[in-house]
Amino acid sequence: MKLGIVGLPNVGKSTLFNSLTKAGAESANYPFCTIDPNIGVVPVPDERLKLLGDFSHSKKVTPATIEFVDIAGLVKGASKGEGLGNQFLANIRECDAIVHVVRCFEDTNIIHVDGSVDPGRDIETINLELLFADLEVLDRRIAKTAKSARAGADKNAKREFDVLQKIHSHLEEGNLCITLELDDEEENNFRKSLDLLTDKPVIYAANVADEDLADDGESNTYVQSVRAIAKAQNSEVFVVSAAIEQEIAELDDEEKAEFLADLGVEKSGLDKLIAASYRLLGLMSFLTTGEDETRAWTIPVGCKAPKAAGKIHTDFERGFIKAEVINYQQLLTSGSYAAAREKGLVRIEGKEYIVQDGDVIIFRFNV
Repeated sequence: MKLGIVGLPNVGKSTLFNSLTKAGAESANYPFCTIDPNIGVVPVPDERLKLLGDFSHSKKVTPATIEFVDIAGLVKGASKGEGLGNQFLANIRECDAIVHVVRCFEDTNIIHVDGSVDPGRDIETINLELLFADLEVLDRRIAKTAKSARAGADKNAKREFDVLQKIHSHLEEGNLCITLELDDEEENNFRKSLDLLTDKPVIYAANVADEDLADDGESNTYVQSVRAIAKAQNSEVFVVSAAIEQEIAELDDEEKAEFLADLGVEKSGLDKLIAASYRLLGLMSFLTTGEDETRAWTIPVGCKAPKAAGKIHTDFERGFIKAEVINYQQLLTSGSYAAAREKGLVRIEGKEYIVQDGDVIIFRFNV
């Protein structure tokens, strides 16, 4: 999973990125200190892996990972080159979703580029820049397709041209591409090939002062406005304090839990973000375990067994015979695979089996 982090300058974007990834990206109280994109790969915390790794005496435990791409703070006119502009936006076109950091705290020591804290205005500023950047992409694609479409010989080009025009009109009216409903699979395939920024799912990170963490921002009017916007867009929101995340970034798991408990907080910002990402993108994990390795594999919800097998290796999908499946908790409780089999807990599943979150699977294949 690859997530692009966006936001205005000085909203806590790079501070949050540093904390989540411990990558040491530059963070300062002035715009455009992040010139090149910062990239960090973060393991997805999953307590099931440690339990299964101990159970199998695995030599290696491999979690799923998320790649974060942090670009410079965007300002009005970024899509036209203001503040080094569009070169930043290109860095997040290949991301699966966008994490939009929104400032929801007052602090006279940290300058706001527009002079005041206003999440609604800030979100609109970023969305407009993403929208303008998408319109540029569409203009180029339309110009490229128009000649073939008008000639009429290439029916595919004509269909693509019509879809491009439909999307262009939708964006020109100030709408995000993700809110546009298209008729069929072919139209949606054209749309996906464009990799438009406004067609990506969005997770809003409401960055609050530490005193607003305990009640999850319920008493913070800025957070409420972000939640209202997210609800209208079918987006996710999580409340985070970038400053607190920075403080706990270097702590071990036990110290981190104690620190958060003292604040009256159950989950770290990273845990909240990962949960929101998996929900928004419709993802989950199945597990494999053995003496060599215990590993988590991220797949879409509703994925059938052969496709899940292909996540491990294409040969597994191509030569799929069956899957031996057991829930991780049942395996741990049984004490061994042999005991689980004796109890009839290890099921044999075929090609139509829909993999469930927390399944431990052995794939049988022949190529």
